[in-house]
Amino acid sequence: MKDLDAIFSPRSVAVVGASTTPGKVGHDIFVNILKGGYKGVLYPVNPGAEAIASVRAYPSIKDIPYPLDLAMIIVPPKAAIASVKEAIEKGVKGVVIVSAGFKEVGPEGLAIERQIVDICREHGVRLVGPNCLGVINPLTDVMLNASFSARMPKAGNVSFISQSGALCTAVLDFATARDFGFSKFISIGNKADVDEVDLLTYFRDDPDTEVIMIYVEELQRGQEFIKIAKEITGGDRPKPILVIKSGRTSAGAQAAASHTGSLAGSEAVYDAIFAQSGIIRVQSIDELFDFAIAFAYKNENALGKLRRKVPHGNRVAIVTNAGGPGIVATDMTVVSGLELAHFGEETVEALKSYLPATANVHNPVDIIGDAAQDRYENALATVIKDENVDGALVILTPQSMTNAIGTAEAIVRIAKRSHKPILCCFMGIIDVSAGVKYLQEHGVPVYPFPEHTAKAFGALYRYSKWLNRQILAPFNLQHDKESAREIIQSSLAAGKNYLGELAGIHLLKAYGFTVLPTVLAKDAQSAVAEAERIGYPVAMKIVSPQIIHKSDAGGVKINLGDEGAVRKAFDDIIANAKAFKADAQIEGVLIQQMAPKGQEVILGASRYPKFGHLLMYGSGGVSVEVFKDVTFRLAPMTRNSARLMIRGIKGFALLNGFRGKPKCDLAALEKLLVALSDLVTDNPEIKELDINPLLVHPEGKGATVADCRFILEALA
Repeated sequence: MKDLDAIFSPRSVAVVGASTTPGKVGHDIFVNILKGGYKGVLYPVNPGAEAIASVRAYPSIKDIPYPLDLAMIIVPPKAAIASVKEAIEKGVKGVVIVSAGFKEVGPEGLAIERQIVDICREHGVRLVGPNCLGVINPLTDVMLNASFSARMPKAGNVSFISQSGALCTAVLDFATARDFGFSKFISIGNKADVDEVDLLTYFRDDPDTEVIMIYVEELQRGQEFIKIAKEITGGDRPKPILVIKSGRTSAGAQAAASHTGSLAGSEAVYDAIFAQSGIIRVQSIDELFDFAIAFAYKNENALGKLRRKVPHGNRVAIVTNAGGPGIVATDMTVVSGLELAHFGEETVEALKSYLPATANVHNPVDIIGDAAQDRYENALATVIKDENVDGALVILTPQSMTNAIGTAEAIVRIAKRSHKPILCCFMGIIDVSAGVKYLQEHGVPVYPFPEHTAKAFGALYRYSKWLNRQILAPFNLQHDKESAREIIQSSLAAGKNYLGELAGIHLLKAYGFTVLPTVLAKDAQSAVAEAERIGYPVAMKIVSPQIIHKSDAGGVKINLGDEGAVRKAFDDIIANAKAFKADAQIEGVLIQQMAPKGQEVILGASRYPKFGHLLMYGSGGVSVEVFKDVTFRLAPMTRNSARLMIRGIKGFALLNGFRGKPKCDLAALEKLLVALSDLVTDNPEIKELDINPLLVHPEGKGATVADCRFILEALA
């Protein structure tokens, strides 16, 4: 038995705290299991009751004379400790604590929760909750509704994980209205033991789970979540994961010294996790179901085999009997990352032969409002065969000549013959209901509005891109790790948490970054001497732990071409710094060789508890503050992630030969992003860093660090 089988498929269940009073959780959960048709053996436990819902009650779990797999515990926190101990003595393999009053209410509840977790882990018993809705398995060989939701959903192939019990009841109600089925359904509450990582591991190997839906408030194990999610979404038997995450604001962005820290809020962390895992993030419960319907249905082909259909490209054909909905679908197609397919000549000629002269034979295909089922069948069969078409959207509006059931039958026949996905929009409720039901029964996704249909197709395409992505060979990078460790450890030992550019470039050089000759000058005379040694032109920058953003303080001068310019720049920089911050400790002025021209980008990192370092890449220089054209990934990072980061910003066009300019050295940039990931992974004391700008030169010429800063923090 796998460690969560006792939770999802128990052969026997005891409800500790079962109540005789309708409306109480202990009563309703017991009755829900009983009336749900549970195929195992059910025992109510209540020392003050002879029977619960006409079933004999036991004073304690110890008094039940038969083996037990699962204990549902619905008693106050302090009493729960004794109940868990008794359940473990009885030999249960799983415990679900529905009761509230644990860590969510304060330190005392947290202490009780931790005590219960320690007891369960000592004996190898898995714990769900506390403070949760419960668990549901509607499959016919189990039929377990161990929750306080009175509604048992229909059986299906989608498993749902939620941190929120209240959301679960709404989702179950929503699912019933849409005739949507589940394989497993679980509320995990406080996640004291079993969390999303444990459940994903279980669902990865569950033959009854084809799609996974998750409602997330927060994750505790970010790196482990990425690892198991990638195994599921891109493994030998891939399963889509759809996530709705509460909160889409930038809350959590730090009041930080680096651009990375100030731009990277908690949402950036989650976006990075989902992007690296192949997870599709949805914006609403409505969208969650729309996408799940597209992924969950498996079309039966001509051989009677079921298969999930995902498009090989984003070219969509639209067949409609009404112009307005066709236009809406066209607009949403573009918004969803799709494009209208351009039909070949043979397709256009075939459509002309089947359709009336008033029809539109180009995409979107308008077969006119009086279209019967034969017109739909001929048009859809024609466009789906076109090699320029990756899938189809079929829109039906109920009009006097419309035969919804006949059209649905025609669509199903074509779907069985085609390997391409076909999604339908049957607009209306009453007049199209028979056709909608037929499509649902035969595995063809159907929606009430065209925009829902187009968005769902877009989700299928995004998942297809993930499945068919190229996996790049890792770089064989060599780093001087010892030198980097020495810089960081000696700085922390000296009480220095801020590393300026002089120390920072040595740190970056150890990890393969190209840096510029740079020296510190204490006075104008030495500044001139160093500038002449380095060679004109030079750049000059203030060095002060209290002035991190040098440009803001007037502390940067560039393209200085002679002695007089250097002397004046030195005096100006010192004066500007003192005016900007009178008590600033000024260590001197950096004299630096001017970098060769290149496209400005920013690289950065910021450390987050529980997740590690979040890497940032984007358009650099001062534009990063204005446009915030950045993207994020968690370290450690692969070459694939580096490539997607580079291509994931609007400013990518500027690197890729924009308006005849030479292409930038994208290969070198990919290596440096991976090297930066290695740097922060090897040196977790780096709290924040910016490399801004990094100047990316034409192909084959690499990239040069023009400025950098590091914030260090010793690990607790």
